[in-house]
Amino acid sequence: MIDYGTGISAVDTGFFRPNFDASYLVVENGRAAFVDVGTNHSVPRLLDALAQKKTSVDAVDYVILTHVHLDHAGGAGSLMQKLPNARAVIHPRGARHMIDPSQLVAGATAVYGAEEIQRSYGTLVPIDPARVDTASDNYIIDLAGRKLLCIDAPGHARHHMTIYDEKSRAFFTGDTFGLSYREFDTDQGAFILPTSTPIQFEPDALHASIDRMVGFRPTQMFLTHFGRVTEVTKLAGDLHEQIDAMVDIARAHATDADRHATIMHDLAELYISRAKSHGCTFDDAKIRELLSMDIELNAQGLEVWVDKQLGARH
Repeated sequence: MIDYGTGISAVDTGFFRPNFDASYLVVENGRAAFVDVGTNHSVPRLLDALAQKKTSVDAVDYVILTHVHLDHAGGAGSLMQKLPNARAVIHPRGARHMIDPSQLVAGATAVYGAEEIQRSYGTLVPIDPARVDTASDNYIIDLAGRKLLCIDAPGHARHHMTIYDEKSRAFFTGDTFGLSYREFDTDQGAFILPTSTPIQFEPDALHASIDRMVGFRPTQMFLTHFGRVTEVTKLAGDLHEQIDAMVDIARAHATDADRHATIMHDLAELYISRAKSHGCTFDDAKIRELLSMDIELNAQGLEVWVDKQLGARH
């Protein structure tokens, strides 16, 4: 667990590899909230984090989900069973998928296969609808007097929100402010890249969501993948540049016979080039290894997006 001060700690959920997927525990005046929760396999880690903070399960008031992709929300139902007083706070577009996760599981199974879903995420547990609060744009969560502002943040997914914490001048960004793995930190700071995971990548909306967050003038961002980043304005610029570059790659290869392979190749080249310019000393193979899941999923998401663009022209 990483303690960032102002009552905020990051818990490594254990998904995929160390320092890849975080849940955030926020403690204020003896009350607590989790922001994103990882998978079913993450629940013991989150309960242990509460114990380390000497906070009882009865003191958790909220389980806040930035969006319902399984690496962020897959363990929510199981966790809620352990937290008798908690309410789940979810984007209006995502709430129904946590109340009845069957469609969510079916969609993920189509991408990853049933065996991988069970291995990585476990069996999703529905959340009682009586314990769900839907957070429309500008919804305020009151955590023992600490105001957490939920803002609609599409671009990565239409059911995505980010949460602004005025006390720490920080956003909990889910995937809207990209991915920043600590292995890529250099003396130039954090390295960052966008995520266009299928199936709702919308570049214009993502640009707008990033700009809206920056407009709050936050001093730090808490990313689910992974941890805290600062230098917010610089990193936002890096994200904007790469979103445009990724869109250009998708358009350039939209009708290729081997489109998936060529998009993956160009994405890898983009990220390798930027990582090395950032001062990263890993060789190309190591960079590809660390970003392998993201290159694959970003390529899939770009293909879904470009097919929509092509369909709209006909």
